[in-house]
Formats: sequence, structure tokens, C-alpha cells
Amino acid sequence: MLRRVRGIVRSLAMYHGVPGRHRRMVRFYGEFLGPGDVGFDIGAHVGSRVRAWRKLGARVIAVEPQPDCLRVLRLFFGRDRRVTILPEAVGARAGRARLGISTATPTVSSMSPDWIESVTTDQSFSWVRWDRSVEVDVATLDDLIAAHGEPAFCKIDVEGFEVEVLAGLTRPLRALSFEYLPPAHDAALTALDLVERLGAPAGGYEYNYSPIETMRFAGDSWLDAAGLVQLLERYRPLGRSGDVYARLARPAEAGTAAGRVVSVQPARSCRGGTGR
Repeated sequence: MLRRVRGIVRSLAMYHGVPGRHRRMVRFYGEFLGPGDVGFDIGAHVGSRVRAWRKLGARVIAVEPQPDCLRVLRLFFGRDRRVTILPEAVGARAGRARLGISTATPTVSSMSPDWIESVTTDQSFSWVRWDRSVEVDVATLDDLIAAHGEPAFCKIDVEGFEVEVLAGLTRPLRALSFEYLPPAHDAALTALDLVERLGAPAGGYEYNYSPIETMRFAGDSWLDAAGLVQLLERYRPLGRSGDVYARLARPAEAGTAAGRVVSVQPARSCRGGTGR
């Protein structure tokens, strides 16, 4: 129990205790969300995004399968009628699945055994242990949209399960983000390919990258898929995670499939990927 408490306290300090982070987060996400918009927080953890998005006036669907994190979310937001807390995971199909939990570092709990196996070979994860697991309900993004409406923005941070989450989506969203982790570079390229295919009928996506919790974009301008890959390759040797952001470049034209699909394949030199 003490280790579990320490793990949650560490997450609270990391995501709620850094001076100025909340203010930067509100300013950053103001580009994607405003009053009355719906935001999907897939992997809500201890609710730092929920807090910022509520400040912007958005209605938030907070999805989190970890029991300890759910307790925090309910404590912070359980009385907020504009926050819906869903105790489940998101994947390619509805059902049940097992979540591997790292008690000491709950930020890296994951639904993907392949991802866990891949990142344990990286020095930055050498001390992490996934020491317990729980069975959780799984919904799809399409399910969430049917129940709660289409989001103006969808954040996906699920520690290696991003591809499966995107596989459960059949329509383009106005804007979304997914986590990038250098040891799982190939999986990120697979996720990017899925996003490209989703966006093609709506005119295509443009992209940018934000290094871990900086709340600023690395690119001076929004990029196409190839430009994003080049940007990620520059950050990859640094070994720090971040988030890829995608927004529709232009509205879809009725009755047409504007744009084109750019297939983004893993480079032959990449190692330790989890793309499937």
C-alpha cells in the first residue's frame, strides 16, 4: 500500500505541482478547445489535462482504467457535471483486457505487453517494474463518440497502446494527439500512418511535435507527415518522450475525398519497435 501511495504522490507532484505548468497548459490547449467543446482525455491519469480543459470551458470525457488514478479523478472532479469519468480503457475493439501496472511509476502502466518488453531494453526504463495487473473494460473511440459526441480534441497517452486506440476510430477528428516515445519509434510511425488514413477523406492532417510536458511546439510551422518524421528523427537521439499533434488542414468537402494518403513506414535502421 505504501508503494502505491508513493506512486500516486509522485504523479500528483509531477503533473500538478510544477509552478506555472497549469497556466502554460491552459494557454497551449486553447488552440484546440474552447467553451462548449468536447475533449476526450484517453489516459487521463491524475487529471492535469482535465483541469486545464475545464479552465477553457470544455466538457471533458476522462478515460482512465487505473484504480488508484480513478480515486484521484473522482476526488478532484467527481462533483463537476461537465466532467465524465469513465473507469475503462480504449482499444481496437470493445471487451475486456489486462492492464499491466507499475506501482512505483503509474505513469507508465500499459495495456501492451509488447511495448513493455520493448522499453525495458532502454536504459531510461531499466529501473521500472510492472509488478501487478488488473482486468479492465475496453471501449473504442467510436463507442465514446456515439455516447458523448464528437470531440474537438482527443488526447491519447496510453503507453504503447496508441495504435490499438486509433484502430478503434473510423472517422477523422478535428484535432488529436498521441504520445511519442523514442524506444518505440516504429509504433509511433504506425500510429502516424493510421492518422494519415483517417484524415485523407477530410482533406488531410498537418502535424507538430511537443517535447515532454513543455507545452510548446518544436516545429516553427505545421508539417506534413514526412516533415514530422524528419522532426522526430532529430529528437529521437535525445531519448525523451513527447506528443505528436495532428489537426485537419482544411474542412472536408461534401461528397469528395480530398487529400491523399501518405504511407509512413518504419525505417530499416529502427530497433525495438512495437508497431504491428
